[in-house]
Amino acid sequence: MTTAALMVMTVNCGLGVVGRDTLRTRPLPWAAIAPTAIAVGGVLLQLVWSGAMDALDADPAKSGWWREFTSVFMQNGGLFGGLWNLLTLAAVAALAQWYWGGPLTLSFFLAGILLPGRVDALLGLGDGPSTDPRNFADSSGATYFLRATYFLGATLALAFLTRTRLPKEIALATGVPALGLAMWLAQDNGHGLVAVYGFILGGAAWAVRSRAARPARGRTA
Repeated sequence: MTTAALMVMTVNCGLGVVGRDTLRTRPLPWAAIAPTAIAVGGVLLQLVWSGAMDALDADPAKSGWWREFTSVFMQNGGLFGGLWNLLTLAAVAALAQWYWGGPLTLSFFLAGILLPGRVDALLGLGDGPSTDPRNFADSSGATYFLRATYFLGATLALAFLTRTRLPKEIALATGVPALGLAMWLAQDNGHGLVAVYGFILGGAAWAVRSRAARPARGRTA
């Protein structure tokens, strides 16, 4: 329930930052379509190839540099879990593209795959790669795909925070990292900690982009 609530909050932040009434006029979000299509392809591959999971999951006992990436698109959470993953990715990535742009959105998604485990190890917050078979692919309670989506969604919460002065909206935006941290502390829920990481990286990207825009505005003036 807390994981779903966090996702609802990030989507609402995304809708707030791009404008709910502008969605129909927005361009086709290719940065959302591309990873979602790959994820659908992963599901179809599992249906036609019984060895797909063994070859592409994130079992730490198996070798293969590609597993860190391919395991993201393997689904083992059942019908509901798989649909939730696909729908949330499509929604969050579309909103992210309309605010951040396609290249940065894909960069954030890739960062959501690569960074959390490495940051956890650096800070001593994790116990290394999971040995639980449920976590070798993207089950609804595990890591990988859904964590990358939460990472990306949290950047939208940061963006929303920079665009509003309304107390209710500020509470919504700041509530994303706050709830994420509470989820990690109370439930040891990795999705929450990843949302905090995404919020921080979104802040860094926003600061760099804002700083780069100032000289350009000055030259135009």
